[in-house]
Amino acid sequence: MKKLLIHPLPAFLCLAIFFVGCKDKKSQTDQSGTAAVEATTKSTANTWAEKLGWPAGKKVIILHADDIGMCPEANVAAKKMLTDGVIQSAAVMIPCPNAKEAITWAAEHPAMDIGLHLTLTSEWKTYRWGTVTPAAEVPGLLDEDHKMWHEVPQVVQHASAEEVEKEIRSQIEQSITWGYRPDHMDTHMGTLYADPGYVKVFIKVAEEYGIPANIIDISKPEVLAEFKRQGYPLDDRVVKMVDGYTLPKLDYFSSAPKAETYEGKIEKFKALVNSVPPGLTEIIFHPSVLTENLKTITNSWQQRAWEAQMFSDPDLIQFFRDEDIIFTNWKEIMERFEKQK
Repeated sequence: MKKLLIHPLPAFLCLAIFFVGCKDKKSQTDQSGTAAVEATTKSTANTWAEKLGWPAGKKVIILHADDIGMCPEANVAAKKMLTDGVIQSAAVMIPCPNAKEAITWAAEHPAMDIGLHLTLTSEWKTYRWGTVTPAAEVPGLLDEDHKMWHEVPQVVQHASAEEVEKEIRSQIEQSITWGYRPDHMDTHMGTLYADPGYVKVFIKVAEEYGIPANIIDISKPEVLAEFKRQGYPLDDRVVKMVDGYTLPKLDYFSSAPKAETYEGKIEKFKALVNSVPPGLTEIIFHPSVLTENLKTITNSWQQRAWEAQMFSDPDLIQFFRDEDIIFTNWKEIMERFEKQK
């Protein structure tokens, strides 16, 4: 058994970057990140947004739907939001029951920006999944029920970096076998940031495939300090690895805050957008259409239903216009990156 390298992690998010709770893993706490980024506003020079050709001082945001493929409700919500153009990006959980349907849709809609939500946990109480890799090859990734572990610290305690690398490669190859090469990749519940060895293979695999990962530029001390505060073991080894990463990075990352009402959620999301620093930021959320089935899967069903609705809300759309927010996705990021080589 591998020695646990980190303390039990806070329920920050779903990336994501990146954790989201353990009982209801995807709900962010009421800390929307406002205080987290106040210090970053003191300097906007040399952001990744600027490096990629966007104007200095602008907020360039990716609105990104996680957990696609987890259930039919997530697929329906993401397809509509992407088609309507109210969000820019989404990512599929390959081990989940409705992943193939989502990947088939992605292949049929090549203009959409769809990646993989690399999955190493199976957090819900009864709605669960195992690995893509044969179980005998990655025993450390599976619990006594032969499903992925419920919680991130359990993965760190039991699974080697070699097993993690094998599984994330299997997920990428499964998507390719199904007919779709993903535009980007990120990490479900932040697991790939939970151990320096996992970060190493995450970067290695991203670079080998040439598929950008949601790597955050932690060269800014205030950004590094913020994610350390959230519980990520970002030691000097990780800082060095991230510094050497050869694909585009994010300047910041956050997730949609939860709220007690729909109106409150809109207001908290506006506050989050106002709080993030200039530069390239990905904001994740977990939209699903509301059904009785969704209620049996997760107690975050109300938040997810609101997140399927809010980005079409005229009030939020007008807010984005008033704030002069620039939206992008990973396709455009890589196009800009390749032109600058």
